[in-house]
Amino acid sequence: MSEFFTSVHLKEELCMGCINCIKRCPTQAIRVRNGKAVITKEFCIDCGECIRICPHHAKEAIYDPLEIMKQYEYTVALPAPSLYGQFNHLDDINIVLTALKKMGFNDVYEVSGAAELVSEISRNYVQNHRDKWPVISTACPTVVRLIQVRFPNLIEHLLPVSAPVDLAASLASLAAMQKTGLPREKIGILFISPCPAKVTAVKSPIGIDHSEIDGVLAMKEIYPKLLPFMKDSIDQVENLSTSGRIGISWGATGGEAGGLLSENYLAADGIENVIRVLEDLEDSKLDQLEFIELNACAGGCVGGVLTVENPYAAKVKLKRLRKYLPVACSHLDNDVLEEAFWNHEVRYEPVFKIGNTMRESIENLTRVESLCRKFPKLDCGSCGAPTCKALAEDIVRGVAKEEDCIYILREYIHKLSDALSKLDTKRDKDSR
Repeated sequence: MSEFFTSVHLKEELCMGCINCIKRCPTQAIRVRNGKAVITKEFCIDCGECIRICPHHAKEAIYDPLEIMKQYEYTVALPAPSLYGQFNHLDDINIVLTALKKMGFNDVYEVSGAAELVSEISRNYVQNHRDKWPVISTACPTVVRLIQVRFPNLIEHLLPVSAPVDLAASLASLAAMQKTGLPREKIGILFISPCPAKVTAVKSPIGIDHSEIDGVLAMKEIYPKLLPFMKDSIDQVENLSTSGRIGISWGATGGEAGGLLSENYLAADGIENVIRVLEDLEDSKLDQLEFIELNACAGGCVGGVLTVENPYAAKVKLKRLRKYLPVACSHLDNDVLEEAFWNHEVRYEPVFKIGNTMRESIENLTRVESLCRKFPKLDCGSCGAPTCKALAEDIVRGVAKEEDCIYILREYIHKLSDALSKLDTKRDKDSR
């Protein structure tokens, strides 16, 4: 089984041991043990829901500091299209791109430009692979990871094309080496990300050997530092943009599917809705569709936990911004095609298994069902697990015990108290 990096970190000093996170986690990756939350990284899909829900701010995303720019002689910023939805009254993308250069980046390469290339590749793939319908988008790394560990039957439906940010990184690094003559190691390709899942996609890529991204910066950290440079850039804007409506639309739900120029698609956002769609797809309820776009965050990438703007307000801003743009500004060539497709097979990762063999799994499943009959089926979370079934599975795996359930513990204490009472009564009689 592959070793996976997870970009969600627990700050133990802030954790109060509440059960908000264990109830919210879509893959039941969190437990509360000894008064502190514990994240099982094999189960984690980096959706960021625990970061979003924690009232004590005990969960945080891991990303690179801005100082990483100093490690390279030449740096290229890769702004996600969702970045443009963070600003009020923005009417020209070039203002943001010019400000990024003034902020210290030597060059910029729009992820939205690469998104238009991915849209064109996707159109061709969907048309030529009817046997894979519905084709599932692979732009959201959280969704790809979810399918890999929980929906193995759907892996064959995944679009085997690099996410726009990975394609942008590959093309940006090639362009920078040609422009500067510098070796690759002296060039820093830095992505401005709306979510922590992109960090994991760089550290533990799926479908590709490695990512050309050298660092991932948080959009919420770039935003306040970018504002003063944007004010200075208004009068001296460089014409740097390479994307149109299709590319900018990728920042919100429906943008990727809309780029296919087909109406036979489904677009869903929010991790609970994504799981519901995947369950229906696994049950062959959505076979009539050509394409399915899934985003783990509400609203799409504009809803990532590393953004600053309300996702629905950001969607409106993107809609206004793209109004007068051309349909697309970036187009395919043969060199891009070589960089675009996956070069690694995506395999099922059975992280939720409860046995090493089929026989052992069946025996353990029987034990789980037996334990569940003992529990009150309240799913109260007091044991530190999100559900009674999750506690039963933890017991079978050897990381919990029956007495962790307060109802079982109460019965045990009552029996022990009765036994002690009877023993005291017997001693009193014997002493007489």
